[in-house]
Amino acid sequence: MTNARTVTAAVAVVASITVVCGGCSSSTKSTTPASTTSAATAATSAAGSPTASPTSAQSESPSPGATGAGTVVAAATIGKYPNILVDSQGRTLYLFEADTSPTSTCYDACATAWPPVLTTGAPTAANGADQAKLTTTTRKDGKTQVVYNGHPLYYFEGDKAQGDTNGEESSAFGAKWYVVNVSGDKVEGD
Repeated sequence: MTNARTVTAAVAVVASITVVCGGCSSSTKSTTPASTTSAATAATSAAGSPTASPTSAQSESPSPGATGAGTVVAAATIGKYPNILVDSQGRTLYLFEADTSPTSTCYDACATAWPPVLTTGAPTAANGADQAKLTTTTRKDGKTQVVYNGHPLYYFEGDKAQGDTNGEESSAFGAKWYVVNVSGDKVEGD
């Protein structure tokens, strides 16, 4: 009963934030945050409880790389990008073309601009993401980063709201960054 109330309250908070902040991005790219609400809800339902409260993703200084145990990776349709990877709060996940193996090459200033998706437990797939493609890698600092289909996953500091895809096809730190589809491939065609 308490868990059901918590999930219901979390969904209500995410929905409220989505309605209020649906167009908060300063990007010229079009996004559809409302589509991610169902991904966040599905990820929450599949995991039993969210890995972090939905409001923590909307705080003044979010720390997307500091997610909790058992990070959830889900699929969502965001704008023109169907079935791309997001976390349990609908934040878009990216791959870095410079990573040619499951070992991350993004550190220091790169990891500040593109925070790694971290976990302290086994990551969980939800809402169409493939559990068999989820693994982890150990970063130089000893933290555990989530890997999908051999690609270390990252957030983008320029994504300010749930459903933003402002990092798509960006060139930074010597290579391009892409959203990732459920097959584990980069998505091109902005």
